[in-house]
Amino acid sequence: MQKSVLITGCSSGIGLAAASDLQARGYHVLAACRRAEDVARMTALGYTGIPLDLDDAASVDAAADRVLALTGHCLHGLFNNGGFGQYGPLSSISRQQLEKQFSTNLFGTHQLTMRLLPALQNSGDGRIINTSSVLGLISTPGRGAYAASKWALEAWSDALRMEVRASGVRVSLIEPGPIATRFTDNVQQGEQEKPVQNPGIAARFTLPPEAILPKLRHALESRHPRLRYPVTLVAWGMSFLKRLLPGWMLDRILRSN
Repeated sequence: MQKSVLITGCSSGIGLAAASDLQARGYHVLAACRRAEDVARMTALGYTGIPLDLDDAASVDAAADRVLALTGHCLHGLFNNGGFGQYGPLSSISRQQLEKQFSTNLFGTHQLTMRLLPALQNSGDGRIINTSSVLGLISTPGRGAYAASKWALEAWSDALRMEVRASGVRVSLIEPGPIATRFTDNVQQGEQEKPVQNPGIAARFTLPPEAILPKLRHALESRHPRLRYPVTLVAWGMSFLKRLLPGWMLDRILRSN
């Protein structure tokens, strides 16, 4: 029986690379996008396009209803990949902007996952895979709002993993680091006149979206998926440095980037 996987944030980058790879591996790919034109493009490419705006509770419910109907309430995988970045010094971020950051990157993901959890449990070996970030491990000046949403996603994933383990569902985090996608182009800046730029050194370690595919396949298909999958050297390095260095020394390194 063909296994179904829902991927959010499918219009480009990691989501699109994942959809192409999993379709080639024989999965029924449900490709969720926010914009109607992207949903139509996904359908034209042979995926099952799903309209989904994670910042809109009604849209999340409608997407969940459609997925459940299309899969007969049996879903093998949910790849929570959708999200965006709100950058800027915290003094430039309004409450409304912070709420929107969390609404898209955490609250919508929570709502969608809880709606689909029974279908994942019905599959017998359901997998939930969440796209975090190197900023789910460390925080840097100008990226506090985005980092806070990803730290929250990490904590949420840890709790969920323990809560659903007895049902056979496994939960993993992918921590990409610098990946060549449209993410940076779509970042919302708190200070338009002084946009937060990625450090130049990051470009030297940037990988294409396809770099996450071995991690995604393992998380979906291994009998023993890992809890976390760092992807780039930056993600591996920051994970190591966070454990190794005292906080004041890590602060000094991160302030300079």
